[in-house]
Order: sequence, then C-alpha cells, then structure tokens
Amino acid sequence: MTQFFSVADVDNLSQLVDEALQLKSNPFAAENLGKRKTLGLVFLNPSLRTRLSTQKAAIHLGMDVMVMNMDKEGWALETKDGVVMDGNTVEHIREAAAVMGQYCDILGLRSFPKLQDREEDYSEGLFRKFIDYCKVPVISLESATRHPLQSLTDLITIREYWQETIRPPKVVLTWAPHIKALPQAVPNSFAEWMCRAQAEGMVNFTIAHPKGYALAEEFTDGADLIHSLDEAIKGADFVYVKNWSSYEDYGKIHPVEGKWMIDSSRLALTNGAKVMHCLPVRRDLELASEVLDGPDALVIQEAGNRVWAAQAVLKRMLEQLQEK
Repeated sequence: MTQFFSVADVDNLSQLVDEALQLKSNPFAAENLGKRKTLGLVFLNPSLRTRLSTQKAAIHLGMDVMVMNMDKEGWALETKDGVVMDGNTVEHIREAAAVMGQYCDILGLRSFPKLQDREEDYSEGLFRKFIDYCKVPVISLESATRHPLQSLTDLITIREYWQETIRPPKVVLTWAPHIKALPQAVPNSFAEWMCRAQAEGMVNFTIAHPKGYALAEEFTDGADLIHSLDEAIKGADFVYVKNWSSYEDYGKIHPVEGKWMIDSSRLALTNGAKVMHCLPVRRDLELASEVLDGPDALVIQEAGNRVWAAQAVLKRMLEQLQEK
C-alpha cells in the first residue's frame, strides 16, 4: 500500500478490517516495524480524532511523529501552476510537499473543500499534487471528497458490534439537519465503502436523504436510495447520521420537509439499531441527546476505533517500505 486515498486502495476489505481488530487486541504486536521511521501529519484544517488517533497508531508501531498545522504555522500555499506568486501565497506546493517528503517516510494530509467550485473540489487537485511531489506514501486524513480512515473505522465498528452470522446487517446512512453547509466527504466515503462492502456480502446498504441532497452517483452505486427517513430505517441494524450540503446545487442548503433528526421514537422503527456519527456532533440538531447518551449510541466506541483503522493502514505502508 503506497497510498490510502479511497477504498480502491484496499485489495481485500474484510482482511483489512480483521487486521485492524487483531491490532486492537494486541496493539504492540508490530511495535518494531516503525522503528527509526517518521510519520508527518500535515493539517490545513482543524482536527481532533484524526490527529490524535493517527499519532497514537504510529506510536504503537514505534514511529516518530511530526505534526504541521499549515493553516496556523506554515506559509500560505500556492497550488496552481503557471502563476506569478505576487499575492498572498508564499510557498508553492511543489517545494513544500517535496521538502516534507525529504523529512518523512510517510505523510498524512488533511484538507477541506471550499464548497464554491464543484469541479475544482472534485478534481482533488491539491491532494493529487501533494502525492506527486512528496514522493513518499501518503494517507488521506480527509480530503475534499473523501475521508477513508473514518470509513474504514466505521466498517471496523460495524464488524465488531454485529454478532449475527446468518445475514449481513442493514446499514442506513441518513442525512441530518445542520446550521451551515458541510462537505460531502464523510457521506461520500461512507457510501463508497459500504457499497463495496455490500458487493462483498458484508452489509446491506441504504441511503436516506431529502430531495435535493443526492450524493454523486460514483459513490452510491448499488445502494438503495430513499427520500423517507422512517421508511429507510425500518429494520435497520445500524444507522449512520451525517449532514451534508447539496451536491447538485453545489454547497448550498435547501429547506426540507418533515423532521430528519434521529430520536428515540425514530429508533423504535429499527431493529434495535446502533447509532453512529463521525463526530463532532451538534446535539439536538443532528442527533437527539437522548440517543447520544443512551445505550444504542456507538459514537465513542467508533471514535476509539479510529486508532486501529490508522494503525492497520500504517502497518501495511511500513511493510511495503520494508520490502524495498
């Protein structure tokens, strides 16, 4: 594994999930694998779980970790080629990424979309240039269109808490209200990973969203798409709650009909579903406090599993480096 950007970078999904759970049961099993190796974590946007969990995962593997908050500590980056840098940008990504690659054996990058130009955001130009110029393995810590470490974590959590072997669980991704426009990265990625998991017989997958909030078709191929929350969650075993802005009317928020927040009365329609959210969550707007504080919420356990998702990916990258 030389990059981790999407589910397409994983050859065997079930095997990677199992490997992560094995690491959870024995975190220091490969603690010498990363000895004298350096992980660089580069953040263009804020982070709590992604930063801390990836740092801890690297420490479990014996790695040294360097963190760079580019939005606060670094020079303003220029990402476009062929421009005269006579404005606010100070350093070009060509040099910045290349230098980071000189200092680190593996790099992680986190950036958010601007939600102004769909073509620009979905081209993933920043991330792709970073990969090209740094010349070392790269992990996405979230990009304009995807958050693969979160999605791997979600699949790990579903595997861990689904004990039934006769049938795969029904997993529902549902849109939730919010006060501002949020990226599609988390729902895109969750949908992409669950569609792949469904194709491999691991889950049955449904997406519920109001009209006007359809995700790009490239991420939802194979999922059942439903515009009624109550209908979608009937018989659900896991309900994944997340807000996102419009893809079609890019970055916009549209009024919706009816209530789209999951509360205890809604949970009664499910098959005793466990409730998931990537966090941070706005209580009693996206998700009712009675659910978050109740026995059906997995948000804290899910966040804890971020360590094992990151560790499984880093382990594979270190093994790849060891073979060279």
